[in-house]
Amino acid sequence: MKKYVAEGIGTFWLVLGGCGSAVMAASFPELGIGFLGVALAFGLTVLTMAYAIGHISGCHLNPAVSIGLWAGGRFPAHDLVPYILAQLLGGTIAAGVLFFIASGHDGFALSAGFASNGYGDHSPGGYSLAAALVTEIVMTMMFLLVILGSTDKRAPQGMAPIAIGLALTLIHLISIPVTNTSVNPARSTAVALFVGDWAISQLWLFWLAPIIGALIAAAIYRYIGSDKA
Repeated sequence: MKKYVAEGIGTFWLVLGGCGSAVMAASFPELGIGFLGVALAFGLTVLTMAYAIGHISGCHLNPAVSIGLWAGGRFPAHDLVPYILAQLLGGTIAAGVLFFIASGHDGFALSAGFASNGYGDHSPGGYSLAAALVTEIVMTMMFLLVILGSTDKRAPQGMAPIAIGLALTLIHLISIPVTNTSVNPARSTAVALFVGDWAISQLWLFWLAPIIGALIAAAIYRYIGSDKA
């Protein structure tokens, strides 16, 4: 049970820190942190939690990561559903806390997006469904490759959190304009539940694409990471 609680807490921190920076600080008058700040916030949430709970739960914080690690032979199937449920619960609680804080400002409106992921009219840069789909698949694939490689027993020990946190930062720097960056169904679901409407109707892509990307990464790493010639 402790590892499930740890996953919930970790995902809570990811959604609160990452989405919170996007909602409250990205465009704050004069001192806004912008895309770079939001990207760093997401990366830092994963890096800090990897050191805090990595030894307890593995610090997945993401259903796509759990699925990718399972497909890569690194995670038991019986823990898959409990981990995903814990991630969804932790993320949703964080979105509730964020909503409460953000709604304390007179100018707050859910119609601004609440850091939700989207495509077409709801993409920050107006990117198409196809562009969003490919972006989320490829970004999640690369994220899982970094995770699988940096946590391999042959990799330098103790450095995985840094590699994983920086990878997530880089992913956000690339793809915030396209989809507002998901690569994480729990993160997408948490804020979409509060926005409703279009965020819910487009949520399917931010489950499907990350899972596809994770499965591709698992297959690639099973090949390139194998000890066999």
